[in-house]
Amino acid sequence: MNCYLLVPFMLGIPLLWPCLGATENSQTKKVQQPVGSHLRVKRGWVWNQFFVPEEMNTTSHHVGRLRSDLDNGNNSFQYKLLGAGAGSTFIIDERTGDIYAIQKLDREERSLYTLRAQVIDITTGRAVEPESEFVIKVSDINDNEPKFLDEPYEAIVPEMSPEGTLVIQVTASDADDPSSGNNARLLYSLLQGQPYFSVEPTTGVIRISSKMDRELQDEYWVIIQAKDMIGQPGALSGTTSVLIKLSDVNDNKPIFKESLYRLTVSEAAPTGTSIGTIMAYDNDIGENAEMDYSIEEDDSQTFDIITNHETQEGIVILKKKVNFEHQNHYGIRAKVKNHHVDEKLMKYHTEASTTFIKIQVEDVDEPPLFLLPYYIFEIFEETPQGSFVGVVSATDPDNRKSPIRYSITRSKVFNIDDNGTITTTNSLDREISAWYNLSIIATEKYNIEQISSIPVYVQVLNINDHAPEFSQYYETYVCENAGSGQVIQTISAVDRDESIEEHHFYFNLSVEDTNYSSFTIIDNQDNTAVILTNRTGFNLQEEPVFYISILIADNGIPSLTSTNTLTIHVCDCDDSGSTQECQYQELMLSMGFKTEVIIAILICIMVIFGFIFLTLGLKQRRKQILFPEKSEDFRENIFRYDDEGGGEEDTEAFDIAELRSSTIMRERKTRKTTSAEIRSLYRQSLQVGPDSAIFRKFILEKLEEANTDPCAPPFDSLQTYAFEGTGSLAGSLSSLESAVSDQDESYDYLNELGPRFKRLACMFGSAVQSNN
Repeated sequence: MNCYLLVPFMLGIPLLWPCLGATENSQTKKVQQPVGSHLRVKRGWVWNQFFVPEEMNTTSHHVGRLRSDLDNGNNSFQYKLLGAGAGSTFIIDERTGDIYAIQKLDREERSLYTLRAQVIDITTGRAVEPESEFVIKVSDINDNEPKFLDEPYEAIVPEMSPEGTLVIQVTASDADDPSSGNNARLLYSLLQGQPYFSVEPTTGVIRISSKMDRELQDEYWVIIQAKDMIGQPGALSGTTSVLIKLSDVNDNKPIFKESLYRLTVSEAAPTGTSIGTIMAYDNDIGENAEMDYSIEEDDSQTFDIITNHETQEGIVILKKKVNFEHQNHYGIRAKVKNHHVDEKLMKYHTEASTTFIKIQVEDVDEPPLFLLPYYIFEIFEETPQGSFVGVVSATDPDNRKSPIRYSITRSKVFNIDDNGTITTTNSLDREISAWYNLSIIATEKYNIEQISSIPVYVQVLNINDHAPEFSQYYETYVCENAGSGQVIQTISAVDRDESIEEHHFYFNLSVEDTNYSSFTIIDNQDNTAVILTNRTGFNLQEEPVFYISILIADNGIPSLTSTNTLTIHVCDCDDSGSTQECQYQELMLSMGFKTEVIIAILICIMVIFGFIFLTLGLKQRRKQILFPEKSEDFRENIFRYDDEGGGEEDTEAFDIAELRSSTIMRERKTRKTTSAEIRSLYRQSLQVGPDSAIFRKFILEKLEEANTDPCAPPFDSLQTYAFEGTGSLAGSLSSLESAVSDQDESYDYLNELGPRFKRLACMFGSAVQSNN
């Protein structure tokens, strides 16, 4: 069976391809195939490739024709199309075998369709030949513009980069078939960015074509176009934007915008004080703008500049104190440079920027200034009061030159006058104090708040005013049987004076002891000497103790000599000739004496404490005898007490002015017995003359208060309210002045005074009975 396929190529010219279909017994006919087509025989079918152009705009587009050799044109055969896309994308004319595309084809979505074809005999309904596969390929057309896939593009390049420096590479992609002509061959061009940038046409590499300065413009927008078909007419294009930023390089040096700065500083300002700031400007950024300030010219070496790295300011500080009176203005020159400079960029920093700073010193009232930081004076000891020690001097550094007044703080040994002359107020003793640390204060007379102080050290020089003496107390013993020339003691000496050279002492016996002494001395020439016996045998009974005078001289100028007495005890030594026994007995004797003294002191203390306890006991017993009724609880009862009333001086009990309204003079009578006085007082209280009504009323009111008030204090004393008046006949009721004892008195008359005195009569009556 022969079949023919109409194959349209890219130019749209259909070609009729023979398609031979044959069985195993049929004869196969060779067909001339067009160039680029594929033909193979399979089970009597000849199938081929169909090329279909994409972007077909018609509703139905003829692709090709299938034809069987057995088809004689009588329409007895039916052609069927099977496979993916059959019926939806491609259809076949069942009578003629023509294949049509009914949808728009896009090669970029699907470039190949594999279909199957079958021929059926209509009369029998059977397949005339077996199925056969064929392929339909979609041919490419230029329907896709180039696209940049890595957008957005951004690049950073250092400023002042040379020409040809690589910036970035942009790449576009075209979806068309690269093997189909020039549809996917791209060409790059620069639409925006001249004259600073250029792009390589085939690679899309952007390069610098001219130097750029970041300080003038720090970023650029470059537009790149990509065209397919190598830019031929009808080509499609795409564009992209590239942001190119310039990074900073240190191509600018810092510059002072002010050529002159004026600053002021007080002369009282301490070192390290900040005077002011200076500022330079750098067009660079980041670490390229970091600066270092320094002094270029300052002959006085008085100021310095440090850099504030946060603000990039130069801080002018005081390096040394200034003095208005010495110099009131200064001029210095400062310079600035970058901290980080690359060697390649040193050409931009050959000369540093400088500025001039004028500094004016402000005058302040300063305290007095001493000529020296401290003073050291020397004076010999034992000099008389008022001796000259030294002179200190201070001046007012200000222009007005105020007079200075001097004083010494907390010193009783020295004095200073207004001229700064220091003198002594007492005699000095080096052995008591060899140095004196004084504090001299200078005060301005015009302004007493301006004060300065300075230390003054006074050294007391030594004179040889102390003779040498024994270094300790010596207990010396000699045996009765001691022989001549026996060493019994080694002595040494001390001197409280200070010697320029080492002390050296000379030992000798006095003249009397030298001629007649039983002992002799040998100087060892090392500040020690030994005492030796000068005879044989001593008698404890006849001469128990010897006293020898030893002369000790020093090497001072002038030399001083002292006489020291050495006591030597004769000892009854043992056979070995040791004096330890005597020393032990002396120790025991001294210890016994001390023990006796301690015992005597303890006995005295015990006697004193015993006397104190005895006195306290007697006082306590006396109180119990005088007040036996205190052991009983009478509460509201009236007791005797030994405190005499205040008399006319007592004005707190009642208004005595009211009682003195009618004063009656009475004669003073001699003192009677207690009972007679009380009876007389009672009668006088009821009959006292013209003022008896007022007095009686007052007494009755007080008695009524005492009877009705159970809480009337005090419970253990008798409150008297008696008006004696001038020349009162009533005497004191105090028992201290009573001439008659209570035991001799009878208190029965109290029962006659009425019910108010009944309780009192019971008390005194019971007390008398108990005493009896």
